[in-house]
Amino acid sequence: MAKPGIPKGTRDFSPVEVAKRQYIMSVIKRHFELFGFQPIETPSFENSDTLMGKYGEEGDRLIFKILNSGNYFYDKKGIELPASLNELLANSAETISKEQLVDLNKFTAKISEKALRYDLTVPFARYVVQHQNEITFPFKRYQVQPVWRADNPQKGRFREFYQCDADVVGSTSLWQEVELVQLYDAVFTALGLHGVTIKINNRKVLSGIAEVIGAKDKLIDFTVALDKLDKIGEAGVKAEMEAKGITAAAIEKVQPLFNFTGTITEKIEKLAVLLSSSEEGMKGVEELRFICSNVSELGLGTAILDLDVTLARGLNYYTGAIFEVAAPKGVAMGSIGGGGRYDDLTGIFGLKNMSGVGISFGLDRIYLVVEELGLFPETVTEGTKVLFINFGNKEALYAQRTITTLRKAGIKAELYPDAAKIAKQFQHADKRAIPYAVMAGDAEVEANLYTLKNLLTGEQNSVTIEQLTEALK
Repeated sequence: MAKPGIPKGTRDFSPVEVAKRQYIMSVIKRHFELFGFQPIETPSFENSDTLMGKYGEEGDRLIFKILNSGNYFYDKKGIELPASLNELLANSAETISKEQLVDLNKFTAKISEKALRYDLTVPFARYVVQHQNEITFPFKRYQVQPVWRADNPQKGRFREFYQCDADVVGSTSLWQEVELVQLYDAVFTALGLHGVTIKINNRKVLSGIAEVIGAKDKLIDFTVALDKLDKIGEAGVKAEMEAKGITAAAIEKVQPLFNFTGTITEKIEKLAVLLSSSEEGMKGVEELRFICSNVSELGLGTAILDLDVTLARGLNYYTGAIFEVAAPKGVAMGSIGGGGRYDDLTGIFGLKNMSGVGISFGLDRIYLVVEELGLFPETVTEGTKVLFINFGNKEALYAQRTITTLRKAGIKAELYPDAAKIAKQFQHADKRAIPYAVMAGDAEVEANLYTLKNLLTGEQNSVTIEQLTEALK
């Protein structure tokens, strides 16, 4: 017999874990709808050409492909392997040449026409284009569904996980960014995660910095290195920039960014001075000024908004504001949310000039943080409130009628299915942490009463159906 197991990077969830995850998702969904977002769902798998080429070379490698039905290696009408690929398979090579990689991609395309979705954003873009005549723009949508990535599993990173996304397409208004900051604040406040930091930056600011230091052609290398400041420090960032061919003179000009402190207003004014000669950079500064000043005017509940000029996520994707959310201080965890503005989300499917902005909540990481801080309400994992002891079919029927009444009153109740020994039934209630038991034998049935026992204190009383209902509420 095969030993039971699950694929690497996936998880089983116990009833308690599912209850806690559903609690987080319900808080997120409730606030999505409070802010006017509408739910949609897309298939778990898409056509391969919908996904491939949309996430860069690294992303493409992490997409799970679905093999077409049929035997391609032994069918006479099967596909002949290219010589380069035959050589690779025969030698079991650990490295793949460019020629072999091209052959492998061509071969994979022939035997796999579908793939599991890598994220919710590209399927959303496909959805908008496909249903554009049915959608009222601006369109505010949210999705809470699983995605799959052939990634290297580690703490807080899995191969199958849920994404919780909210996006607005069809509007360039910066009020959308202001609302998304408020949405983050509202959700994390409701979860009890006080003190999260919502980091904000702007792609135009990063482009402007690269321009004024004379490294415009090295934008990606420059920003990727700058993004590592909190991990490898100033010396490490400078070394990486030098290794990427950024000149010492350019690195000297960027020196102010390594000690970029002060309030948001002070940081924005410093950027305005630094980027005064860059038209694109100043556009980014003005966008930041609008978002941050209006958030400040409206106020936040428990979150902190901070300008982080080293934030450079999704550079090939975002065109304006960039967001990333850090857990409260003292919690060792990567980002628990992120997003930004993209000016041509649907252009990859032929619908031009459809600007959008969106954010995502990292459900699995949020779960770990809430668990670590002990913030789950006790009521989240409450299961059955009362177990009716089974004395036989006659008594069971009496119990089931009562259980139906209790359920209509919103009380979680159930009958032990078998007329087993009383001790075994009480042990079952104890193992499941059910706080009450009801005994209804011949005497109770005749008197139309119930014996209610508090399994925590041992106290028990004879009660009517009205008293039973009131006691269990």
